[in-house]
Amino acid sequence: MAVFEDKERVIQEFVPGRQVTLAHVIANPVDELYQKLGIFDVEGAIGIFTLTPSESAIIAADVASKAANIHLGFVDRFSGSLLIYGDVADVKAAVKAVLVTLCDKMHYTPAEVTGS
Repeated sequence: MAVFEDKERVIQEFVPGRQVTLAHVIANPVDELYQKLGIFDVEGAIGIFTLTPSESAIIAADVASKAANIHLGFVDRFSGSLLIYGDVADVKAAVKAVLVTLCDKMHYTPAEVTGS
């Protein structure tokens, strides 16, 4: 006769909150990086964000473009990725403005701004 043990089953589910997962500034990247990203004839910096929910990339792109003289390199509302580029000071100002809007005003969980 078979003996069955009572087993607990745990189901885990990912429920995205409001979070800035990554905020990074690459000051003066090598030309090859710009080319690989499809950005040509540019000098300065690249700013990278990863956000949840993914639609937050749209808000961040709007805030960044209004806060400083930057260009939008990539906005993905499905993955929450945002890439901006421009002068180092402008990219840093745009990153700061995005964090103020998302974290201070909209109560997102912040990420430390990193740089290289």
